[in-house]
Amino acid sequence: MDISTSAQCPVCEQSLSLTTQPRRSLSCPEGHRFDAAKQGYFNFLTGRGTNFLEDTGPMVLAREEFQHAGHYEPLAEILSESLSGHHPDDSVDLLDAGAGTGYYLNKIIESLPGSKVDALALDISRYAMRRAAKVPHTLAMVWDVWRRLPSADDSRDVVLNCFAPHNPEEFHRVLRANGACIVVTAAADHLQEVREPLDMLGIAENKESSLIEKFAAHNLVHQQSSPLKYAMELSADDLFNLVFMGPAGHHLSPETLRAKTESLGAQSVNASFGVHTFVRKG
Repeated sequence: MDISTSAQCPVCEQSLSLTTQPRRSLSCPEGHRFDAAKQGYFNFLTGRGTNFLEDTGPMVLAREEFQHAGHYEPLAEILSESLSGHHPDDSVDLLDAGAGTGYYLNKIIESLPGSKVDALALDISRYAMRRAAKVPHTLAMVWDVWRRLPSADDSRDVVLNCFAPHNPEEFHRVLRANGACIVVTAAADHLQEVREPLDMLGIAENKESSLIEKFAAHNLVHQQSSPLKYAMELSADDLFNLVFMGPAGHHLSPETLRAKTESLGAQSVNASFGVHTFVRKG
């Protein structure tokens, strides 16, 4: 049985249909076909490559453990609340650009029990997409979100963009009129207690104003920004997962980081985010 989707073929930009028998695959009218990996995700980057490093298996495992410990649960709740009012009551089409494990997407879908949901999760990490493929009502695809997104014009009610590269031109293209793009960024004081001792990257002070200007250039109008700040009580293991799951995981060895976090011990650390909502105009 073929199921129509709003996903598009990355080769010819034709609409894709999902077939579940004899195996799960996506195909377009031009004959391009993509078979799902055994973990359920689709790899659209096969033979194409990307200039960016994918998060490794150990990095994604660290992220999964940190998320499952509930430290970012308040952020997931805010995102679910931000979604209300930006979709029809009976259906919602979502695109998560830079979805990672699909943690936030899953929490949002759980908050929409009465809605028909069509979700597309994109990330360059195969290891992350293995997790995201388990999120209900979701097609998980390995893809570089700097490129043209594999979704039709005017096909999404909401684009979610959490701690991931921003592609406002493409976000505008795939959003329906008055659709919302919800962007999460780390605030300047995010994790400030442990950034220096754990060799974490710094955060620019003018991030919000730069973001608003960048999105405005592509007719994504800033509607509101909601700050979220709270204290997290983190063990040495939590600190290791927190650092290793992010950009630092690409340049710090696990052994060095483990020694640093064990030396530092349990810490009270502030989580500080900006949740920014943009609306598609024009």
